[in-house]
Amino acid sequence: MARDRFSPDFDPDCGDEELTATRPDVVIGRWHGLRDLLGATGRDWAARGHRVRRLAQVCAGGSTVETWLAAEPSSADARVLRAATETARAFNLAIEAGRGAPIDPRRVDAAVLACRAASEAYPADPTPWVSLISVARLYPAGVRRPELARWWDELHQRDPYSMEGHLQVLHYYSARWHGTHGLMYDFARDAAGVAPPGCPLPVLVQYARVEEYRYTLDLTRDRPTAVGIAQHWTDDGAVSDVRRTWDRWLAGRPVGPAVSPAELRDVSHLAHAACKAGEAEIAGVLLDLMGRRATPAPWLYTGDPARQIVRCRADLARR
Repeated sequence: MARDRFSPDFDPDCGDEELTATRPDVVIGRWHGLRDLLGATGRDWAARGHRVRRLAQVCAGGSTVETWLAAEPSSADARVLRAATETARAFNLAIEAGRGAPIDPRRVDAAVLACRAASEAYPADPTPWVSLISVARLYPAGVRRPELARWWDELHQRDPYSMEGHLQVLHYYSARWHGTHGLMYDFARDAAGVAPPGCPLPVLVQYARVEEYRYTLDLTRDRPTAVGIAQHWTDDGAVSDVRRTWDRWLAGRPVGPAVSPAELRDVSHLAHAACKAGEAEIAGVLLDLMGRRATPAPWLYTGDPARQIVRCRADLARR
């Protein structure tokens, strides 16, 4: 854990080697590798969702998924990936437009229609419903509450403990989008309260704290010493939340098994919170579980990700 020997690996695929192997296919417009990968993934919904989301980001800049769909119009996997790709394209346009700037509603509508088509093509798959809830954020006023509730029910029937699905609802309910801090935290704590042992849903509370931090930071950009920022990660509530998430999710988990690519971002969020809260014992176990792999978020919101992780590991090594 010495500082001069360790550097984190921010692999965008989170260590999913089979996924990484398909990226060159996308670049040159070949879709066969995508078909084989998603076919082999089967109904492991967490792994499938992770792979679809990552592939969608790559496909968003080209036409590979459209080429696949043209060649195999009956492919349910192709429709699921196209729905995620259309969602990624809509978000990319929103990012280019800038925070708060409207984008062409027809692009949002196109993503919604693609999601609906995917859900009809593969009725058992929760992934199109995750994409649908995600893109709902891009409507200026959101979507009607009954509509969002219906989409959520469809997702919940297929995968009641979907981490990504819960996370997209949390984002929707955040103050940065269409809700409030209170609504967001209530959703996160309710989900954590019904999660079975070993389920990652309790870490939604740490995602909520990151969302609150980002929102507060935007409001206090010109007042860096504003009340609420300095103690955001270290107040009694933050520390208690770290311990509670640890106890509900990972306490008792053997250190040996590696963190799966689909859960690396979740572990990274709890590790970040534990480091910031000064919970050294929990942070040490989490960093060991992660090994060299890490995700830039949420570390990038509080400084340079690599430097923070290296510093945290070095501090732990000196204890």
